[in-house]
Amino acid sequence: QVQLVESGGGLVQAGGSLRLSCSASGVTFSTYTMGWFRQAPGKEREFVAMITWSGSSTYYADSMKGRFTISRDNAKNTMYLQMSSLKPEDTAVYYCAADKVYRRSYESPAVYDYWGQGTQVTVSS
Repeated sequence: QVQLVESGGGLVQAGGSLRLSCSASGVTFSTYTMGWFRQAPGKEREFVAMITWSGSSTYYADSMKGRFTISRDNAKNTMYLQMSSLKPEDTAVYYCAADKVYRRSYESPAVYDYWGQGTQVTVSS
């Protein structure tokens, strides 16, 4: 049994920062591939960032590079997304996802088996 819960979303002005958290329960995710995705109204779910907990490698979508930082604390079974220089186009529901194995197609939502409920991030102009 796996459960993922996101937190830390909210309203922030353009240029501001937020830190999202994803806590896992049921199993340890120390060896899991985990990622952040987001979905704005009327749009498809979009890849944000990925981290391999076993190797601590990180990957980002081009629009997020230099602004977002993904990290994890395996002892706490928690993953984070530090967001800086936020833009109105970053407004979306942000989702935490997990997969038991590393996949080269990590940018695709379809490869992830476990998802949280999402947390709303709203960036005002």
